[in-house]
Amino acid sequence: MDFDYRPETYFNGTGASSLLAKLTYPESQWGEEICIFATALDGEIFFEIVDFYGNEYTFKPAVSKAPLPLQELIFLVESLEVDPKTEIGSINQTLSGIPMAESKLYPQLKEYFSQKRAHFGYL
Repeated sequence: MDFDYRPETYFNGTGASSLLAKLTYPESQWGEEICIFATALDGEIFFEIVDFYGNEYTFKPAVSKAPLPLQELIFLVESLEVDPKTEIGSINQTLSGIPMAESKLYPQLKEYFSQKRAHFGYL
């Protein structure tokens, strides 16, 4: 796996935002899906995490000057947290699982999380 892989750009000229990855947590009783978006603003790339409930996530990194290498995107996914005082939909319990991941920009993201799920007996 090439953990240093990074796409040349997140944006294809059709807008200032791009879907980086979609995470699905099939073990969740609600079938949670979380999307990671990148938005270009003032020469920087800002990341946004969106779920069905509108939870406010903390994660690292929140901003970057260039597309992230695969290993940093994995770290971003694995560092997702929601303040337990404000969480909606028991999302922190869901985040304790291992997602299935899809990404057109990071083809190896799916393989990484599939291997991790298999290692921990999710498959």
